[in-house]
Amino acid sequence: MIAAFTWAIHTFVGTPKIQEPLLDLSLPQSVSLLLFACWHLVTVTLGLSALSLIWTAYPSGGFRAAALPCFISLLWLMFGLVFITIALVEVGTSALFVIPQWVLLIPVGVLGLIGDRQRRMQSAQLPTLGGS
Repeated sequence: MIAAFTWAIHTFVGTPKIQEPLLDLSLPQSVSLLLFACWHLVTVTLGLSALSLIWTAYPSGGFRAAALPCFISLLWLMFGLVFITIALVEVGTSALFVIPQWVLLIPVGVLGLIGDRQRRMQSAQLPTLGGS
């Protein structure tokens, strides 16, 4: 649910704050549009990964790709690390709060990895049909 919340903030709060300034920059139009498209690639990735995490959290969800929860969790963790790295390399620790997206991204990744580990441990403990 934190993942879906983060997607909603990105989409409905972030997009209006990014769209106008980005498209008003004195960059070539192709560059501004490319950057705006990348913003929406992130929107799609956040939304689909949130849906995937929610879907795979329920045993009756029908879709059980064993690696998907781990993959999505690592994706979110790496997204958070990108923000931290850019902040520290380009500006320093003060920028950690200028681009604070990592505050929501990293917990989703960590909690997803914890949940995936617990799910795998529970699956390993389930008795098999026709087993001993």
